[in-house]
Amino acid sequence: MSLSFCGNDLKNSYSVEKGVLNNGCFVDALNLVPHVFLLFITFPILFIGWGSQSSKVQIHHNTWLHFPGHNMRWILTFMLLFVHVCEIAEGIVSNTYMKSNHLHLFLPAFMGFIAATTSVVYYHNIETANFPKLLLALFIYWVLAFITKIIKLWKFAEEGVGVEHLRFCITALLVVLYGLLMAVEINVIRVRKYVFFTTPQRVKPPEDLQDLGVRFLQPFVNLLSKATYWWMNPLIIGAHKRPIELKKIGKLPIAMRSLTNYLRLKDAYEEQRVRHAEDLDRTPSIWRSMYRAFGRPILLSSTFRYMADLLGFAGPLCIFGIVKHLDNKTEEVKMNKDLHFGVYFMSSMELLQNTYVLAVLLFLALVLQRTFLQASYYVTIETGINLRGALLAMIYNKILRLSTSNMSMGEMTLGQINNLVAIETNQLMWFLFLCPNLWAMPVQIIMGVILLHYLLGYSALIGASVIVLLAPFQYLIATKLADTQKSTLDYSTDRLKKTTEILKGIKLLKLYAWENIFCDSVLETRGKELTSLRTFAFYTSMSIFMNAAIPIAAVLATFVTHAYFSEFRLRPAEAFASLALFHILVTPLFLLSTVVRFAVKAVVSVQKLGEFLQSEEIGEDSWRNGDMSVSLDSCKKHTVTTKAINRKQRYKMDSYEQPMRRQLRPSETEDVAVKVSDGYFTWGTNTSTLSDINIRVPTGQLTMIVGQVGCGKSSLLLAMLGEMQTLSGKVYWSNCVHRIVPSVESSHFSNRYSVAYATQKSWLLNATVEDNITFGSPFNKQRYKAVIDACSLQPDIDLLPFGDQTEIGERGINLSGGQRQRICVARALYQNTNIVFLDDPFSALDIHLSDHLMQEGILKFLQDDKRTVVLVTHKLQYLIHADWIIAMKDGSVLREGTLKDIQTHDVELYEHWKTLMNRQDQELEKDTEIESQTTLERKTLRRAFYSREAKTHIDDEDEEEQEEEDEEDSLSTTTSRRSKIPWKVCWRYLSSGGFLLVFVVVTSKLAKHSVMVAIDYWLAAWTSSNFNTMEHKPIINSDHQSYVPVFIILCAAGIVLCLITSLTVEFLGLTAASNLHHNLLNKIIHAPLRFFDITPLGQILNRFSADTNIIDQHIPSTLESLTRSTLLCLSAIGVVAFVTPASLIALVPLAVAFYFIQKYFRVASRDLQDLDDSTQLPLLCHFSETAEGLTTIRAFRHEARFKQRMLELTDTNNTAYLFLSAANRWLEVRTDYLGAVIVLTAAVAAIWMSFYGLQSGLVGLGLTYALTVTNYLNWVVRNLADLEVQMAAVKKVDSFLSTESENYEGSLDVSQVPEDWPQHGEIKIQDLCVRYDPMLKPVLKHVNAFINPGQKVGICGRTGSGKSSLSLAFFNMVDVFHGKIIIDGIDICKLPLQTLRSRLSIILQDPVLFSGSIRFNLDPERTCTDDRLWEALEIAQLKNMVRSLPGGLDAVVTEGGENFSVGQRQLFCLARAFVRKSSILIMDEATASIDMATENILQKVVMTAFADRTVVTIAHRVHTILTADLVIVMKRGNILEYGTPQTLMEQEDGMFASFVKADM
Repeated sequence: MSLSFCGNDLKNSYSVEKGVLNNGCFVDALNLVPHVFLLFITFPILFIGWGSQSSKVQIHHNTWLHFPGHNMRWILTFMLLFVHVCEIAEGIVSNTYMKSNHLHLFLPAFMGFIAATTSVVYYHNIETANFPKLLLALFIYWVLAFITKIIKLWKFAEEGVGVEHLRFCITALLVVLYGLLMAVEINVIRVRKYVFFTTPQRVKPPEDLQDLGVRFLQPFVNLLSKATYWWMNPLIIGAHKRPIELKKIGKLPIAMRSLTNYLRLKDAYEEQRVRHAEDLDRTPSIWRSMYRAFGRPILLSSTFRYMADLLGFAGPLCIFGIVKHLDNKTEEVKMNKDLHFGVYFMSSMELLQNTYVLAVLLFLALVLQRTFLQASYYVTIETGINLRGALLAMIYNKILRLSTSNMSMGEMTLGQINNLVAIETNQLMWFLFLCPNLWAMPVQIIMGVILLHYLLGYSALIGASVIVLLAPFQYLIATKLADTQKSTLDYSTDRLKKTTEILKGIKLLKLYAWENIFCDSVLETRGKELTSLRTFAFYTSMSIFMNAAIPIAAVLATFVTHAYFSEFRLRPAEAFASLALFHILVTPLFLLSTVVRFAVKAVVSVQKLGEFLQSEEIGEDSWRNGDMSVSLDSCKKHTVTTKAINRKQRYKMDSYEQPMRRQLRPSETEDVAVKVSDGYFTWGTNTSTLSDINIRVPTGQLTMIVGQVGCGKSSLLLAMLGEMQTLSGKVYWSNCVHRIVPSVESSHFSNRYSVAYATQKSWLLNATVEDNITFGSPFNKQRYKAVIDACSLQPDIDLLPFGDQTEIGERGINLSGGQRQRICVARALYQNTNIVFLDDPFSALDIHLSDHLMQEGILKFLQDDKRTVVLVTHKLQYLIHADWIIAMKDGSVLREGTLKDIQTHDVELYEHWKTLMNRQDQELEKDTEIESQTTLERKTLRRAFYSREAKTHIDDEDEEEQEEEDEEDSLSTTTSRRSKIPWKVCWRYLSSGGFLLVFVVVTSKLAKHSVMVAIDYWLAAWTSSNFNTMEHKPIINSDHQSYVPVFIILCAAGIVLCLITSLTVEFLGLTAASNLHHNLLNKIIHAPLRFFDITPLGQILNRFSADTNIIDQHIPSTLESLTRSTLLCLSAIGVVAFVTPASLIALVPLAVAFYFIQKYFRVASRDLQDLDDSTQLPLLCHFSETAEGLTTIRAFRHEARFKQRMLELTDTNNTAYLFLSAANRWLEVRTDYLGAVIVLTAAVAAIWMSFYGLQSGLVGLGLTYALTVTNYLNWVVRNLADLEVQMAAVKKVDSFLSTESENYEGSLDVSQVPEDWPQHGEIKIQDLCVRYDPMLKPVLKHVNAFINPGQKVGICGRTGSGKSSLSLAFFNMVDVFHGKIIIDGIDICKLPLQTLRSRLSIILQDPVLFSGSIRFNLDPERTCTDDRLWEALEIAQLKNMVRSLPGGLDAVVTEGGENFSVGQRQLFCLARAFVRKSSILIMDEATASIDMATENILQKVVMTAFADRTVVTIAHRVHTILTADLVIVMKRGNILEYGTPQTLMEQEDGMFASFVKADM
């Protein structure tokens, strides 16, 4: 066939007799001119531009300027391209009706398509280069194109071509589009004035783009990049080379920062508050504020959603059209007589009858639908994140303003605040993500039902009603799921509590051989949890089953009723279109239940938030509302009122004593820093806690507040700081001029100084030691060093792994009480404030430290600075240093004055103090023992670190893999390492589920998917057979009778298999979870003691909390979803390949593309997921930290700094989350486009094959399946990525399962050990060598000793001399690698551990009690009678105390025995040792943490009650063993001296003698 532009079947093709413009072909040629012109001009410019750009491939984004009408131009260009595609299609189809080829029908359209594409590429490059002059070329193009199209349209009208002809409509559309584009171009000229004006406008890029830190470019890129997330490519592909870090994701654009959004929400909220001000009952509505602030993006998202949903129906309709027209291809379309200009003009219906056109339309509709859907998701997610940021800022501001009494009286607990932050804000965010579904779904369902009715008549309504009737069941299951999850959570919290307790007291449990008893109690709780999890699994599987079975049931109902009741045959076109429609309908119905559930939760969350925002705030009347309108909320749980915290005020009376200081401050009228007059203060109740307070705090002097526990000393400080509610009276703070603070003028003034304040209960930030001390003040080395020395923190800092850069606080290193307290005092000293309040800074310190702190810190450091100090203390020996003393009693001031005043005026009080002081001095002498409490604390710290460094945890493997020693080499290795799926771990997980279950799961899954395909194939065969017999014959013949029963059977089988698979997968997960937890618990409880020394407690607990939770609840559903979507995709591709083998060729490149997309995405997704998790924790911690340290923050006046920090943390977390969701969109857009290409290839191949006799039923089958691929491809990848993250939990648990257990067996059988062994208590130690680990040096070297039955033996020595190791050796807790210990003739290393440990008794240094009853603590095995227990309590001097408790022996012991004092706890431990009537008792430094009185009791008991037993005491204070029968002095693991105390005392230069001298 010859090709000619105007065709050669007409004689006058090229003649222009009737006038040039009356030749249609010439007009078409004229239309080519503008397109060719544009290509000629732009190509050189683009090539020159690209050539010069190659050096800087990525133009930096500060040049990205959008010209006016940017989005409009992109949208118009896309529409233009679509119209050109229609024009090309129309031309090609018309051409088929002509005798010879008429190129002018489609060539100009094709060139127009290329020119339009070029125009947008050209425009984009000009825009990035910000060179608008070049836009002139486009302007000329639009004008020329507009004119040529107008001519064409005018000629059409003359010739009588009208709206009924498609080509006329297309030309008219093009005229409109070119006209609009011309208008856009004129607008750019008008605004930018780049030509025709003398002064072009200078434009600056948006502020965000000038900031190189902003990496989230979604708001700034062009429309195409926005729709496809093209700008994410460098990030996602780069993740493969090296992990994504926080630096890489940069900062948020200004519009998305939480501060911006907070202001938007707050304005909306305040506006309502003002409006409802007169109406007291109405509180501002949070819903309305949210709508005001974030309503517009939600409407935009909903619009996208509607467009996507409507386009979604194009799929079934195109299938309907394609299959129907393939059926009718026999009837040849007659040639219409519509010839104008000698060529054929068709109507639009004729074009839509061409199957290839339908296939292309289907492809375009799919691409558009998916783009709109992803855009809708993205907009809602971005809005949700913005809302969350705004809510967090609102909550935080409220926290900073909460009144202290609210916290202490328990109206607002810390837990509630944490819930608001962690749960309620997220609920609202999720609700926002899902809310467009609320109004999109009903429309989708109604449209679907209408279309079904159009296709199938009334039988469709039956199928639809099946779906609608089953929807409430899904809602029911969803609510049940939520309830079950709650109860599961309760049980797992309970189990965690028990596990924590076991791990904290593991040493004691092992020494007493009680680990199995406690293990059983955890397993019992775990049993309850598993029952609850079983219910959870059942409901989950029901939900999955409903989702899979409902469409089968609906299809079954529909087609069977159609077969029996409809007079028309079921044809393939209707059958497969309705099948596709059913697929569409299921999704909204399944999601609806979820959305409704979230909506209910959101309502509850908003209610809670509203209550919180309305709760009481701190008094605004005082100096609070200063320059910073900062708000704050106090979350300290005070044990009511006694521990409250107070601000410092000093008052000077004896100014005559210090004339110097007066001259320094001539401006002050009176030398008073703070003065309280007639003060009555309360903690929120109407009774006043402090009454009739009149005090003054002298400036620049040391004021001490003394009094008994609970007399209101701390409350007085807090009252001065304005934390308490003032019933009456005034607090005056002196500024340069003495002012009354509550008056209004002064609040605009530098609202009272910032006060450096150290609370009684120390409060640390999660930060480095240095940050905790400087607390936001500039770092000054000299000052810092002085403070550290004054608080004697240097030795403690030296022990920390990174010195003062070590993280401490909740998530950091655990410090002891004394260390924490000294850091808090150091913070107060370091701050450069005039006033310092110290609330009992000595309470947790031993005597040396207190003295040092008093001398160096308070007297020297603070007084040298002339700072005003208020000190609350119990240590009366320091009163001599005080310039001014305030004595409190029962909430009022007893006395005020100097020590001299009190001595002269209140002799009685002075005497009372004197006796107390003497007593304290005596304690002082006793306190200088071998090791002070501080050395002990340092010892524990040292042990914790050095042992930790000894072993690198398995946990850190992943991090280590990524440490790159050698650049080139490491890149390849990390790449391969990071993109691998952990198959080994998956196998480990499945094998813990049991092989039988795995087998059942695999077979049932395969069977289910085969049956699903069989159902649809059968449908194809049935409908095709119907169709082939005859056109419209009534269904009297028996055709359908052979097909229907098989169809019913197949559907029933499908439904049953759905049920089986969904149940088996969930229960496989459950079995695996229960086995993994059981093994983990057993391994850990039976691990040697050394394991607990080197593994941080938090790490072990994480395995039991977070990781177990993932294994319990998340892995099964991910696994189910992954297998389902993978098998769906595979079966779909299988069907397509079966129907049209030719399309397999096209699938190969698609498969390659898919492989790379998923490979890159999985790595990037995992990194972003990690970033999201790791940035969430600091945010939550910051909230709880603020809530705990409210009074301190407010005293220091640091609210603004903390708010700033909160905004930074929120933004960081939001950035990570935004990138994560953008990455998900990136993946989904790409997989959706791949899916669309699969549909296109399948459609084209099927149409082509149908000319070679492919049944139309099979074409429908292939297309319906191809359509499902688009839905499931992205799920395959996302589930893979999720599973990879979740399998890490299995890997971590698995790493603990390889721990060695202790050898519990022993070589002797239990029956060989006498029942009453050891009956005498004779101990022989022969050449004993002990080490903690085969890798470490021995701690005891060749120790020999002999202890007679009933002897009292004392062992002493300096720290680290091996005393405690010896006590552990008796219990075989350490590695005895040489020598032996023989007790009553039996070598203990041969005994089973259970026997050995259950026959000896020990009292440890730290008393450990477990939650439960007193009876349980004394005798968990339940073997003793009550009399025996009472006897033991009596010996321990506890009988009367226990008697007075409610319940006696069954009285409650709280976690860790917190409801008893340390001394009482130690006595309980003694009673516990006595209950076990063992002939050997070992006391390991048991008196270290006890006051003198309790210690004397202990000594007495040991001498009397244990008179006939062997007692080995490891001494802390030497005087406790002076009465012993035998003393062993140890040094560096050897015995140095051995003998009776008397003989050892006589050796003047001996070690024991020197100890005793030091102790006297």
